[in-house]
Order: sequence, then C-alpha cells, then structure tokens
Amino acid sequence: MLSRRDFTNLALSGGAALLVGSRAAEGAINSKVQGVTIGAQSYSFRDRPLDQAIEGYKEVGLGLCELWQGHVEPQGSGSGAREDLRKWRLSTPLDHFTGIRKKFDNAGIVLYAYNLSFNDSFNDEEIDRGFLMAKALGVKYITASSTLTAVKKVAPFAEKHKMIVAMHGHSNITNPNEFAKPESFAEAMALSKWFAINLDIGHFYAAGYDPVDYLQRNHEHIITLHIKDRKRPADGANMPFGEGETPIKPVLLLLKKNKWKIPANIEYEYKGVDTVAEVKKCYQYMKDALA
Repeated sequence: MLSRRDFTNLALSGGAALLVGSRAAEGAINSKVQGVTIGAQSYSFRDRPLDQAIEGYKEVGLGLCELWQGHVEPQGSGSGAREDLRKWRLSTPLDHFTGIRKKFDNAGIVLYAYNLSFNDSFNDEEIDRGFLMAKALGVKYITASSTLTAVKKVAPFAEKHKMIVAMHGHSNITNPNEFAKPESFAEAMALSKWFAINLDIGHFYAAGYDPVDYLQRNHEHIITLHIKDRKRPADGANMPFGEGETPIKPVLLLLKKNKWKIPANIEYEYKGVDTVAEVKKCYQYMKDALA
C-alpha cells in the first residue's frame, strides 16, 4: 500500500487538484463553497434519464458529477438481461462514452469519476472494458460498490490501466465480503496502490463508525465523499439533511479547515416528492453549514 504522501502525489499527478481546484473555465458551473467543492452522485437523479439529469445539475447549480452507471448502461429486465448487459459493455463503441463526456463539458459540469460497481459476475473482459469506458469518459477515477472477492479480480486491471478505483461502502457489517468496516477498506488498499476510498459518511456512520475521525486519519486515501444523512443502527433510515444523526457539518468544516481537495458529493436517497427540489435543499444545507 502506498504511503499517505505517495498516494497524495499520485492523486495530484492524476489531475484531481487541477480538475477540482483550478480557475473555472468560461461557462463552467462553480459549486465551490468556502473552498469546498460540492457536487453530486448522479444516482441522486436516478428518476430520470441522463440528459434530464444533466439539466437537474444545471438547475441546482452543481458543477461536478460522479456519474452513476445506471445513467450510462441500458436498464434491462428478464432472465437474459445480465448476458445482454455484458454484450453491451463489450460491443458498444468507445465513441459513445466520449459523446457522454461532451454533454457534460457543454453543460459546464466537471465529470469527475465513473461509478462502475464491479461485482462477482464480471468476467475479466468486462473488467478491462470498464477501464476503457472510464478513459473514454475522460475521468481519472472509478468508484465502485463492490466486494472484496470482486476487487481481487479488479486489482491487476487497475495496475494495467494505471487508474485509481475507490471503494464505496455501505452499512452491512455482518458480511465480511462487503465494504463497511475500516478493515475492509484497508484490506482492499493492501491489494493495490491503485485502490482508494469513496467514503459514504451516512453509511459509515450508520455502520457504527465516526466519519470525522476516519476522514482526519485517512484523507490522503479518500478521493471523494458521499454526503447523506442517516440514523443508527445499520438499518437506520435515510433522512433529509439535518434531520438525521450523521455529522455532515463537522465533515464539511474539516474539509474547509484543511483545504483538502476532496469533493463532497450529494447522494440524495431519502424519500421526497420532487428530486430537483430536494437536491437543492441538500445543497443549501451544505452551503449553510460552511458559511
């Protein structure tokens, strides 16, 4: 596993600081607040197709996107859907993904990472193709809700493509193959210098851990945060921002104080009537917390 300093240098050489911290290009949406870059996981806009999701980003005023695979891949059903998806991944021209990147560029939104969740059903050809998709999208990072058994297969491909894969955790602390405990993230990072952390502070808190302390001690290995508000225990509800127990404000203030170039991405998951209106509320809560 890389040292903290080595990983920071690796991330910087990959363009993270330039991507998030440079002077905004003409026409770009600026959603940096008190030095903290706020964006959204496009899963927040999962109730609409990609083009409408991009319009949602624009309406809310968010200039950074972690792109959920559900906005890229076909959503099938039936017994043959898994094999159809595999065929789609292996046969779709890479120009398709380049075209998606252009849509974000034209909207003034930085496409920061591709959320492709490698699971145990991926074969080697699919894993390799996933990295090519991410490169065609023009991102430096893949984020993944994965398993320890799956990422062992992913490790050599991350090495091959020299691309960082950040593991996303949930709150299932009973399954040792799931990412939830600090030990599971450490185990993954021991497999490859190209493995990192996508810390979901809501899930991490619900699992029984302190995201503020973890961020303080592991920030060099965290390439993005998911911001949501949850209650404990591990099956506690997702709540509107400010109504749960997750320490959102202390996390944001820690980013602000230390000037860490880690995007804080809204992941809207609680029940609401209007997605754009709710994401706006989440964004406003974060702006107020940083004021």
